[in-house]
Amino acid sequence: MSGEQQSTEPVIVEVDGRAGRLTLNRPRSINALDHSMVQLMASALDEWENDPQVQTVVITGTGERGLCAGGDIVAIHRDADALGARPDDAAAAATGSAAFWRDEYRLNARLAEYPKPILAVMDGIVMGGGVGISGHVSHRVATDRTRLAMPEVGIGLVPDVGGTWLLSRLADELGTYAALTSKNLSGADAVSLGLATHFVPAEGVPAMLADLAQQPVDEVLAAHSAPAPVSGLDELRPLIATAFAGGELAEITARLADSEVPALAEAATAMAGMSPMASAVTLHALRAARDDRSLRDSLHREYRTSLRCLQYPDLAEGIRAKVIDKDGRPNWAATPDTIDSAAVESFTRPLGDLELDLTTH
Repeated sequence: MSGEQQSTEPVIVEVDGRAGRLTLNRPRSINALDHSMVQLMASALDEWENDPQVQTVVITGTGERGLCAGGDIVAIHRDADALGARPDDAAAAATGSAAFWRDEYRLNARLAEYPKPILAVMDGIVMGGGVGISGHVSHRVATDRTRLAMPEVGIGLVPDVGGTWLLSRLADELGTYAALTSKNLSGADAVSLGLATHFVPAEGVPAMLADLAQQPVDEVLAAHSAPAPVSGLDELRPLIATAFAGGELAEITARLADSEVPALAEAATAMAGMSPMASAVTLHALRAARDDRSLRDSLHREYRTSLRCLQYPDLAEGIRAKVIDKDGRPNWAATPDTIDSAAVESFTRPLGDLELDLTTH
């Protein structure tokens, strides 16, 4: 979070004392990422890597609504609609969405591996692509206004931007729960799950940002961070661990249907509204990501699933129902009982010459 800026640039790039500042600057769209924003951020990271003045990189967003609501899904809808459920990897890889994903995933890997500390302020809404630019950095600050989610299954997509890497590593199946229900996580939840490293009340963020211009990041966080409130998920951990275990979506939905715990009943209701195919592929991808050796391994798989989702009708239909027409009544292409393992696994099969190249510079 930062105050309103006068610049019309989609990302404000500036050096403030010892801090390099990247401020997402599209507040009307809750700083949703587009291709140009990804390129601007990547270019700044390249410039600052060998700049001795820049000791810490800081990522914030303008406005009071959030750091970043995700990617530009209207543009993704145009590409998915144009492909028209055509099983053609080459055609999907030639779209603007694929070009955006390639550079976005390169940025995600770059942020995770950057040789200098990066602090991301996860204030307000942090969803999808917003998790990608904040969830992999060295210092991740949640606030009392944080609303973090990976809501991809609700629009017929699979968590990407390294989301399967992050979520597959959360204890007690909490990542599976978050992915399959699109659960909004609070700042307290984010700290409890390890998605955030520090908690700073929103009112204290401006002072923290000011101090980062003069002091090392760890000293600043020691002065400004506070104990996070108790997470509402803590007491649910054993129940979620049992309910969301296993590799079959049908097993999970059956356990939820048999539960008398209100939170699990709410999870069942939420999952019933998601794309059945995206949900099944998400569970498969999460289980595969557990064996990945690095974030890069997960990003390679996520690029495959994103391209295959672009070719599958649920993505265009999900965005139509949630964002374009906003009728909330998606007509999904399959029902849970018609999805077999071969169809699910086809979303993650190798792309051959079309595989993601994570070379950044």
